[in-house]
Amino acid sequence: MSNQAVLEQRSGGCCTPIMVAPLDPAAAADGSAVFKALSDPIRLRLMSIIASAGKEVCVCDLTGYFDVSAPTISHHLRVLREAGLVDCERRGTWVYYWPLPERLTWLSTLVSVPTATV
Repeated sequence: MSNQAVLEQRSGGCCTPIMVAPLDPAAAADGSAVFKALSDPIRLRLMSIIASAGKEVCVCDLTGYFDVSAPTISHHLRVLREAGLVDCERRGTWVYYWPLPERLTWLSTLVSVPTATV
């Protein structure tokens, strides 16, 4: 089995690593949106807090980590949501966020380094 096949099987066939084959235009645009979303330090930190929580996180628990306003945090969360990295649900006055593991797997696979098969 080729390195590409092994990586695609491991990731559910989500994408081909950039070290295996060039990206097609659609995959490049998709990847660019994800990297752009994560290129902001606040968004990258928000993503790490949400992903490492092990459960959904209320926006009320996220605002205390930052020295910016709640509307600014909401803006950054919207960017992460639009990039497909997190999803959310409103419950009363609060919104709860959780990571989308399949998207994180996609990102991980995209930048993975193929290993030789034995």
